[in-house]
Amino acid sequence: MADLTLITYDWVPPPPRGFVRDLRVRWALEEAALPYRVASTPFNDRGPAHLAHQPFGQVPWLTDGDLSIFESGAILLHLGGLSSKLMPSDQRGRSETTEWLFAALNSVEMASLPWTMSKFMRHPTDTAAWKFVDDFLKLRLKRLEPVLAAREWLAGSFSVADILMSDVLRVADQFDGLADSPASRAYVARAIGRPAFAKAHADQMAHFAAADKTRGM
Repeated sequence: MADLTLITYDWVPPPPRGFVRDLRVRWALEEAALPYRVASTPFNDRGPAHLAHQPFGQVPWLTDGDLSIFESGAILLHLGGLSSKLMPSDQRGRSETTEWLFAALNSVEMASLPWTMSKFMRHPTDTAAWKFVDDFLKLRLKRLEPVLAAREWLAGSFSVADILMSDVLRVADQFDGLADSPASRAYVARAIGRPAFAKAHADQMAHFAAADKTRGM
C-alpha cells in the first residue's frame, strides 16, 4: 500500500475545531486501521501550492502515492476501496453505500449547512428567508427519520456512508437541529460512540491545540 498522507490546516480558530472535515478522513482511517500520517497547509496562506491540490482553498486532501484527492466524499470513497471495513465487498452493498454517501452530501448537507451557518451567525429567525431554510432542513430530516428508525446503519454494516451522514447530522445537532428527530439523534450517538471517532476527534483537537502553542496563544 502506498503512503497515505492526510493534509489539513496548520491551525484554525476555536469555533470550528472538532468539525473541520479532515475529521471525516481521520475517522475512516482509524476505522480501517490504515497507516497514515498528517501534514499541514497554512490556514492563513492558501497560495498556489494549496490550490494545486484543492482548487477551492479548503481542506482536507489526501495523497496516496502519486494520487492527490480532494473533497471528503471522494476521499472516503477512495478509502472504501482500500478496506472492506469501510465499504461492503458485494455489488449491492457498494451501491447502497455510494448512494447514501451522496445523499448525505447532496440531500442532507445542502439543507443542513445553510441552517447551521445561519444559527452560527445568529441570523434573525423571524424572516421569510429563515423560514425557508428551516423548513428545508425539517423536510429532509422528516424523510430521513423513518430510514434511520428502521436500521442501525445505512447500508447494512457500518461504512463510509455512516461516517459522512453522521458527521453532517452532528453539526446540526450542535444547534439542537435534531430536537424533533429522535432516530437521527440516536444514530449520531451510535456513530460518534465508536472508538475510531473518539480517536479521530481527539487527534484533531490535539493538532490544533499544539498549533496554539507554536503561535504563543
